[in-house]
Amino acid sequence: MSDEIGFDDFLKVDIRVGTVTRAEPFPEARKPAIKLWVDYGPEIGVKKSSAQITAHYTPEDLVGKRVMGVVNFPPRQIGPFMSEALVLGFHDDNDAVVLATSDKDIPNGARLC
Repeated sequence: MSDEIGFDDFLKVDIRVGTVTRAEPFPEARKPAIKLWVDYGPEIGVKKSSAQITAHYTPEDLVGKRVMGVVNFPPRQIGPFMSEALVLGFHDDNDAVVLATSDKDIPNGARLC
């Protein structure tokens, strides 16, 4: 377990739900990855992300998929691609990433509370 944080620290992390609108292979990445464009709703819009999720997903699988992401990190250059958000997931027993999703239909941009 990580160090304890206060509730105010948690509130600083802006986690939203969005829909993948576009996904492409990212062959230039050092580790196998996929480029994602995620629509986080009218307030935030579409943000780009790179995710090492190729063990469980193909670009074709991802379009239309609902995902959770941190939208208030500063942009980060990943090779030739500028990542604007961090798509969230969990490591499975084989250390491959499984995306964090919502089990109910909620609007793009809804914030984790």
